Amino acid sequence: MEIAVAVMVLTFLVFVALVVRTARSVKRRAERAGRELRHKVNRTVSEATLAARAVQPGVLGEVARTRKELRGALEGTRGVLRTGAADDPGLRESLALLDQLYGHARQLDGELGALVAGEPDRRVVAARLPALRERAERIVRSAGSLRSAALERAHRHDVDALDALHAQIEVEASALRHWAPAEERPGAVPGAVAEPEPGIEGGGKRPGAGERG
Repeated sequence: MEIAVAVMVLTFLVFVALVVRTARSVKRRAERAGRELRHKVNRTVSEATLAARAVQPGVLGEVARTRKELRGALEGTRGVLRTGAADDPGLRESLALLDQLYGHARQLDGELGALVAGEPDRRVVAARLPALRERAERIVRSAGSLRSAALERAHRHDVDALDALHAQIEVEASALRHWAPAEERPGAVPGAVAEPEPGIEGGGKRPGAGERG
């Protein structure tokens, strides 16, 4: 009786532990999904605001265009590298370099945003903008170099794969063109009928068939 009670208690404790673990896991997933959703919403609002400001004339529009160009260059490069890295492990190092470049871009984007939000004097903004613009151009050029190299590498890989496939097809096509009928092959007897291969449904005789008295 005591053993049965102990087993029931142990089973109950295991069940409670599983329920608690599952609840925590569900909570973590829900929190992560909520953070991702908030991030996407905030990013969408930020991109829309930036696009609206980028069409404005003057120094504020130039700042917005600089930030928009910076983000677009990095996002485009990351998309190319991630797509290529799925089939080419050699691009993983490029992704690591891009992550470092993202750090500089985030720092610069924050400086540009703070400059516009915290400096009411447009002349001060205009005076500081050229140096920030130069940093942005360097980051954009670096991202463009990574993107161009990745695209060239993917193109070269596709060309090499196509050349190899073409060579295989030519070999197979040549073999198909030079096939010989069975009567013309060396050692073949004209008019001979090949015996069927033994098998489950073959026409071969079963061992001992026809030997019954």
